[in-house]
Amino acid sequence: MGTDRLTAYPERWLGGTAPGGLALPPARPNRIHLYAPRGVYMDDDVIVVADSGNHRVLIWYGWPGNDHAPADVVLGQADFETEGPGLFHLPTGVAVIEGRLFVADAWHHRLLIWDRLPEENDQPPDHVLGQPDLAGTAPNRGGEVGPTGFYWPYGFAWIDGWFYVADTGNRRVLGWRGIPEDRRDPDLVLGQPDAYLNSENRGKGVGEDTFRWPHALAGDGRTLFVADAGNHRVLGYTPPPEKDRPAELVLGQKDFTGSFELPHVPQGPRRFRFPYGIALFGDLLAVADTANSRVLLYTGLPREGAYHPASHVIGQTDFDGSGENRWQAVAWDTLCWPYGIWFHRNRLAIADSGNNRVMVWRVEFS
Repeated sequence: MGTDRLTAYPERWLGGTAPGGLALPPARPNRIHLYAPRGVYMDDDVIVVADSGNHRVLIWYGWPGNDHAPADVVLGQADFETEGPGLFHLPTGVAVIEGRLFVADAWHHRLLIWDRLPEENDQPPDHVLGQPDLAGTAPNRGGEVGPTGFYWPYGFAWIDGWFYVADTGNRRVLGWRGIPEDRRDPDLVLGQPDAYLNSENRGKGVGEDTFRWPHALAGDGRTLFVADAGNHRVLGYTPPPEKDRPAELVLGQKDFTGSFELPHVPQGPRRFRFPYGIALFGDLLAVADTANSRVLLYTGLPREGAYHPASHVIGQTDFDGSGENRWQAVAWDTLCWPYGIWFHRNRLAIADSGNNRVMVWRVEFS
């Protein structure tokens, strides 16, 4: 893994098995199989997975006692055998915040909230953000870009009293002091001059204050990290911004104006191709380097500067590897297009989308 201070190994596999070295979903959904999951959350009590390809969210109560364990609850479908867009259209980010379940219903351009963790199948949400009501599903509430609408909100985060949304299609990050249940205007619009503009890279080109596809967020109260997937980089803001301003940190590029991406060559420890996920555990930062089918780990949390190297890699045997399942077969320690990731203490959950599974890795320091 790179040093003797950190070791990581897979501990649990959720989703179907991989006969013949492939993990394929069945023709009809069930309680076990997943189809292109893009989001995952875990804590001591639950594991929640955005089973994106099946347009549903699955919940496991407690730590699964074995691999391929069946889910306990399904949301967005009447039962475990139903599929297709309904309540959800490509759900992505999921998290439990202060006992409440949040789901980024990305292609319905909204976030859905349950006041308590659902214990019944197909339980309806209690609140919606980004739309006037639960019937609304149009981008930007059916109008032009504004402060209270979303366009493909793929990710969100609750950090040190701030609620952030990666409003991906509007190329911005929105932030509220507290959770905006009253649908009030955001306290922060990051990446655009105001709440009524949504140009790619602000219409001026890649810079220290622009986004192409902001996709996921993490932070610790000292720094806000934004996975700017379309520019193949992660930006860091120290301290977390209270108004639009440039970032102090860029990972994945040599400087703040770069958006370099070159597939099928040795990638090394400094570059990304479409980093769609990000997670934080103490001073350990994890980045889902999605198109390189790996997760990069940074020890000694970087907060400023550019082009810092990762210290460890998950999913490949070394930093030069970038193949889907290492160009071989699905194995316990391989990845294929990992998307959402989540740290809970020293467990890292990975939505291994291309392998139609979620893998939970144990990360230990010695």
